[in-house]
Amino acid sequence: MPQVMEFKLPDLGEGLTEAEIVRWLVAVGDVVAIDQPVVEVETAKAMVEVPCPYGGVVTARFGEEGTELPVGAPLITVAVGASSLPEVPAAPAAEADGGGNVPRPLIGYGEDHSRPARRRRVRPVTAAVSAPVVVAPVAPVAPALPAGPVPVISPLVRKLAKDGGVDLRALKGSGPEGLILRADVEAALAVLRAPEPAPVAPVATAAAPAVAAQGERIPLKGVRGAVAEKLSRSRREIPDATCWVDADATELMAARAAMNAVGGPKISVLALLARICTAALAKYPELNSTVDLAAKEIVRLPSVHLGFAAQTERGLVVPVVRDAQHRNPESLSAEFARLTELARSGKLTPSDLTGGTFTLNNYGVFGVDGSTPIINHPEAAMLGVGRIIDKPWVHEGQLAIRKVVQLSLTFDHRVCDGGTAGGFLRHVADCVESPAVLLRSL
Repeated sequence: MPQVMEFKLPDLGEGLTEAEIVRWLVAVGDVVAIDQPVVEVETAKAMVEVPCPYGGVVTARFGEEGTELPVGAPLITVAVGASSLPEVPAAPAAEADGGGNVPRPLIGYGEDHSRPARRRRVRPVTAAVSAPVVVAPVAPVAPALPAGPVPVISPLVRKLAKDGGVDLRALKGSGPEGLILRADVEAALAVLRAPEPAPVAPVATAAAPAVAAQGERIPLKGVRGAVAEKLSRSRREIPDATCWVDADATELMAARAAMNAVGGPKISVLALLARICTAALAKYPELNSTVDLAAKEIVRLPSVHLGFAAQTERGLVVPVVRDAQHRNPESLSAEFARLTELARSGKLTPSDLTGGTFTLNNYGVFGVDGSTPIINHPEAAMLGVGRIIDKPWVHEGQLAIRKVVQLSLTFDHRVCDGGTAGGFLRHVADCVESPAVLLRSL
């Protein structure tokens, strides 16, 4: 006899607590296999497909596309046939808890790879639980049944109803398949708390559309919301300062042309700038650090995990190149290309977007010369690079047309003073103007 299993939104790792349903990949009645993706969700960091740990027939989906769910909220229910799982090994911890519904980390994020993955054994259905099996598939679309579960996916909606004294079983949900939404509970509360008719009531009702008509309201969530929160936190916590300098990039561009002329993978300008950054950070390690406010300590980090700003249709994201200090320009070019392609296709994972220690921001691609970057919290510095354009420049005592770029460094004044920041920026500029100096240390 089948058993209906509830699959909840799993822990996506990296501190994420909620996700928005972008697209359902299965429908009610579809047969799914173990670890088959069933829904595509968007977190504050990436868009990912969520696999289901159960195999069977989908009996219900919770939440429509565009709904934001907290981790641990129900996603779908699956009718699992007991005869189809005789060889699935049991997880002792799960059996001890008696729970098969404990959210597990999404595959590839937050898993403990130190031991082999195991799946829970679905216990045989007994007479005591056979009754809910019959009604469970019907419950989400028949909330009026007194013995069935109430079709509510959000714990916030349940709390709102409980605090207001609203009986959820008496409500008819306006969501898909009878799902009770927050608006349904609020409407019921409005009826319960409705005051005696007053002359001002029609005026308040008439004024509401006028307020809404003053401008378009766009929810600050997803990538935009995450960027807003991170930049605001950076401004609140970090006493930043910015210094900048113009540099003659003619020799750097000539060196790149010579590298690409010999064949092999092309070297990007960003890769050369990244290699210069890692060399400068080795000389000025104060800027590859973070501040531990709780311990009141500056933590200098041993590895350079280099973030780079990438503009996508979903907004600004900052993929991270791991251990950039060990990569040469060719390796950096390949990794930048790989991560950029994943960013544009929306396939970056949370681990691709976290853990950076220093950020390189090439805003020159937007056709601008300079900027004062906001530090990517909790990092200590960011190097901004403007466009490389022809400008009059005094070279070897003569006025000439050279390729000039503006470099700007925003740094956390808690980790170093202006002398260190200026020394770092000057070293970067020197390497841009004379790449041969850098080559001697490679």
